[in-house]
Amino acid sequence: MIEKRIPEEDDSGIILSMKILGGKWKACIIDVISKGAIRPSEIYRLIPEASTRVIEMQLKELIDLGIVTKDTCGGFPLCTDYVLTDIGKSTLPLISAIENWGNEYKNAMFSKEKSKS
Repeated sequence: MIEKRIPEEDDSGIILSMKILGGKWKACIIDVISKGAIRPSEIYRLIPEASTRVIEMQLKELIDLGIVTKDTCGGFPLCTDYVLTDIGKSTLPLISAIENWGNEYKNAMFSKEKSKS
């Protein structure tokens, strides 16, 4: 078994932040939930690049981390809502800053990629 070089309790803030936001599509999932997409079908529709399976896996991790809660309504058909916790809401300024940075530099980054080809 591979031993971690950095014990959990010694993780730095950046490592913790990357555990939360660095997974496949996690920042996008948090973003769409914050904008009102609380049903799984809405999340899948708003992030079409990600497979349903990947979104479900990332949602489970976000629930386990305490970023999102899953509320199930009784009755038929069964409905599921995903809601950001207070900790989840605290990530929104980070996600906004990442989005702003991406919007500011995307043209420069894409032009560098094209010039390499």
